[in-house]
Amino acid sequence: MTRRGFLASAAFAQASRPNLVVILADDLGSADLSCYGCPDIRTPSLDALAAAGVRFTRAYANAPECSPTRTGLMTGRYQQRAGGLECAIGVGNVGRYDEAEWLASKGQLGLPVSETSIARMLKSAGYATACAGKWHLGYLPEFSANRHGFDEYFGIMGGNADYFTHTEEDGTNVLYHNGKPVQREGHVTDLIADHAIAWLKARPKSQPYFLYVPFTAPHTPLQALGDPPAAKATWNEGKRATYVKMVEHMDRRIGELLGHIDTANTLVVFMSDNGGYAQSRNTPLKAGKSTCWEGGIRIPCIVRWPGRIPAGSTTAQVAMTMDISATLLAAASVKPPRKLDGMDLLPVMSGKSAPVPRTLFWSYKRAQTRRWAAREGDWKLVVDNGQEALHDLASDEREQHNVIAQHPDKAQRLRSLLDAWKKETAPARLRDFKPKPAA
Repeated sequence: MTRRGFLASAAFAQASRPNLVVILADDLGSADLSCYGCPDIRTPSLDALAAAGVRFTRAYANAPECSPTRTGLMTGRYQQRAGGLECAIGVGNVGRYDEAEWLASKGQLGLPVSETSIARMLKSAGYATACAGKWHLGYLPEFSANRHGFDEYFGIMGGNADYFTHTEEDGTNVLYHNGKPVQREGHVTDLIADHAIAWLKARPKSQPYFLYVPFTAPHTPLQALGDPPAAKATWNEGKRATYVKMVEHMDRRIGELLGHIDTANTLVVFMSDNGGYAQSRNTPLKAGKSTCWEGGIRIPCIVRWPGRIPAGSTTAQVAMTMDISATLLAAASVKPPRKLDGMDLLPVMSGKSAPVPRTLFWSYKRAQTRRWAAREGDWKLVVDNGQEALHDLASDEREQHNVIAQHPDKAQRLRSLLDAWKKETAPARLRDFKPKPAA
């Protein structure tokens, strides 16, 4: 092949690769979109996205809280492999359980660069990469989005922030642009959307891109447009009506963002990072954020890719956040440098393959709280601070009937699978950690 022919072939290959967009909501309930049956929130932009693509009815977050799920998304693997990220990182870079506290004391609390990120993999394959929104994978510079392969980063470094002052509960400004704190006027939802749109407008049109837009909405503090800054004492309080306005505001801005995307050659994903909090709607599922019950880990998930995914379709495929990473890499024809835990969902979403049974695991640690769950097919074992419950989700999606006494063999199998998974995902960087003796 001549040099001209080689360059033309390379240019065609790059141009034919799809653009990739991932939009993440924060603490959005599994039933908080009108296309998921929500009666009091109108989300026309996301409803239109679902009408043009596939809507998952059995999608899960990698974890019931922020940082761990984001780790799963960035790496395509169980976050347990990274170590210290089984709970949201606390305000001011605080570890919230023993292993995380130990890492924080050593200046190592965050997603290590050794955990190859999807952004770095795509960048190495010729993609332009940008993140506009909540990072929450480490406050220190060595854990920043830019170090993980994003050419451009703008947003909230920590877990939450006042939507107008852009500060966390301790008063620290956490609005950053490419590693430096910045001051901006405006509601965080608008700042995130505006920056993502500006980046889309300015990018080289000939280069495929990966754009990650993790909104902070509708995470607390509950502040809609026009609300005053949140009072520290009421940071986690608020009414459903305010929450509704925040979700609808986010939906409007998502609609504007999607208007700047080349629909024909772009794979778009929308999902939440975990189940909803107090003011959200996880109906009819049990419990919510920070638990391993269905309400804590089930999420809305919508994927659109015209010509590859049938419009207006739904799938009952059991899916997890880390599957999105595997799916995006497959769509971009990028081979990861190491085995992923996630599954490529494209065959199922395109209709070429029927849904396949999955065996999945969850773990949550905070202070002295320890929660686990294991799902194999329709059977799910939950271990909540030592209390066990077994459910057949095919007949008991609401997890109302503990059938562990009737099916001890199923419970034992799931226990064994869970124990084996814990050992298999044990992280190397926690080998020297020594638990404190019990009081």
